[in-house]
Amino acid sequence: MTTFTAIARAALIAAALGTASASVATAAEPLVAAERTAVAAPAQSRDGLNRRVRIHNNTGWTMTHFYASDSRVDSWQEDMLGRDVLGAGSSIMMNIDDGSGACLYDFKARFTNGQELTRFNVNVCQIADYYYTR
Repeated sequence: MTTFTAIARAALIAAALGTASASVATAAEPLVAAERTAVAAPAQSRDGLNRRVRIHNNTGWTMTHFYASDSRVDSWQEDMLGRDVLGAGSSIMMNIDDGSGACLYDFKARFTNGQELTRFNVNVCQIADYYYTR
């Protein structure tokens, strides 16, 4: 037991010295806030079904908002594009999984021409692509 304790103590001291010297070496470099921020993992259903859908904007207008809400809910969830937009002719992969285990979602998209397109009961467990067209 004393040999194990001595080895463990030596490993701890070596690790502490290695960490201290690494901090001193990088102390002059600026720290980027993103490196220090922990990012929460998105909610994930435990059933193993793929709920990733590529949203295609083939309308000719820029998509400014995209919502995907569980069809069992009466309100729209947050805008999945956030501050971004989806230009005409572009596509984006979206993980529609909100952790609820639902497969049926309602989609709503808003465009720069003022149009809003809504589709109900889209089965995101069975499709890989969804197209917005004129």
